[in-house]
Amino acid sequence: MVKTFLKENLKVIPIILLGGIGMSYFIWKECCESITAFYWIAAFTSTLWLALWLGNAFLSDWLSLFYNWKTQPLQRFAIGVVAMVVYTVGIVYVIISVYSLSGFNLGDDLKQTYISTVVITLIITMFMTGRAFLLNWKQTEIDAEKARRESAVARYDSLKNQVNPHFLFNSLNALTNLVYEDKDKAVSFIKQLSQVYRYVLESADKELVSIEEELDFLKSYIFLQEIRFGQKLKITLSINNKKGLIAPLALQMLIENAIKHNVISENNPLLVEVYEEEKYWTVRNKINVKSNLEESIGKGLKNIQERYGYVSDLPVMIKNEKGYFTVSIPILQS
Repeated sequence: MVKTFLKENLKVIPIILLGGIGMSYFIWKECCESITAFYWIAAFTSTLWLALWLGNAFLSDWLSLFYNWKTQPLQRFAIGVVAMVVYTVGIVYVIISVYSLSGFNLGDDLKQTYISTVVITLIITMFMTGRAFLLNWKQTEIDAEKARRESAVARYDSLKNQVNPHFLFNSLNALTNLVYEDKDKAVSFIKQLSQVYRYVLESADKELVSIEEELDFLKSYIFLQEIRFGQKLKITLSINNKKGLIAPLALQMLIENAIKHNVISENNPLLVEVYEEEKYWTVRNKINVKSNLEESIGKGLKNIQERYGYVSDLPVMIKNEKGYFTVSIPILQS
């Protein structure tokens, strides 16, 4: 951090030194008395400028590592002001003491110099800290609005993902076969299909829904898929705790990804597991990727990551190891 800070502020140092020398010449009348006095005063003023300018700047950057302007603006502002006041008062006192011990005598101007330096620096520091607070607050609002727009787009993409012609075409094909084979099951299929589409339409404008609502929808969706694929597809649900919130259609999209990207056949049945693990809901399936798969993998996952990035600080965890593909999404609280 120190190297990066010095590299970024290297060009500023000559300007600070020139400012200190210029201030010495125009403000301190003792500079005109002798060249020695000018050297001492110029060195003293330049040291003050360097210590105050660069020191407060470094302190500000260092505090931002622990207190983020966007997530903790009030804490960052309050702690920043207190830290800079303490640093400014302390460093001015230390510099004056060091120069006094070195033989540089400020005489009657010592107290006035100390007070005026501290006051001017504190005014500038308060101004800069307040400015940083306002700029970051404004940026937070911009980021929040951007996230809202991205969330709306993500929800719309989720809606399109479900009401696309392929899903409807496959469902109607399965229904056509059922009508001739089992009329009672065909009636159940129609009811579940209507439940799926009703949920999709009702949740389109929601950022989060209860896990209970999502599971009711998921059962209808799983029923449709298992009717379509028969014994070639098995989806297990192991979620006992129905407390918590989830982004709508998130679990469904993960199951849809598994169905879309993997071989499903009599010889290679697909097992998809949906279960609760610590603070996450997890969807896991064995990898048997289709050879003619289109380059669309990752779009659904990105959709889910963007939506969770808006509503939570917890990450969506994705693992591809030991022949299994696993995605875990955090359990959110109200």
